[in-house]
Amino acid sequence: MQRLIKEVTEYVEQNIGTFHQKRIGSLNTLKLNNVLKRKNPYLFRAKYLITASDLVKALANAHIISNEETIFGDWLEGLAIFINEKVFSGRKSGIPNIDLEFDNDGARYIVSIKSGPNWGNSSQVNKLKSDFLTAKKTLRTSNSGLNIIAVNGCCYGRDNKPDKGDYFKYCGQSFWEFIYI
Repeated sequence: MQRLIKEVTEYVEQNIGTFHQKRIGSLNTLKLNNVLKRKNPYLFRAKYLITASDLVKALANAHIISNEETIFGDWLEGLAIFINEKVFSGRKSGIPNIDLEFDNDGARYIVSIKSGPNWGNSSQVNKLKSDFLTAKKTLRTSNSGLNIIAVNGCCYGRDNKPDKGDYFKYCGQSFWEFIYI
């Protein structure tokens, strides 16, 4: 276990800079025209953003916050795959919309990793279920008897009812324990 902790610490130290570089990089590509097209103009007035300076600050902050979630989520996904690779020889999946595959206790786990538990609306959840079904069919073409378990893993948060019928949803500590214990 100490070896794993050391390797994870080294991974974090070597890769956290990427998160910060991507944050700065997202600002370098920020175009005011593009951001304005995505925003509700009435909201600016409701928030009493009168001057151009106030508007630009608000737009930049919204852009940074939105991108930070995505960039850090991608970084956490990489960390989860790294940890699972060390423990279960897990790997980044080649199946579309499946992030991680690994074998444990006679089962093949297919995992879609999200930052937190409230990542999507009902149509996005239905898409996840469809992606899991497609992945199971793909994997069963080469091994029809394969026991495949689908998991929606959330890097933070809680879900007190992990069994969703078609898949399991593990959040926060439950997810991290699932990928390394």
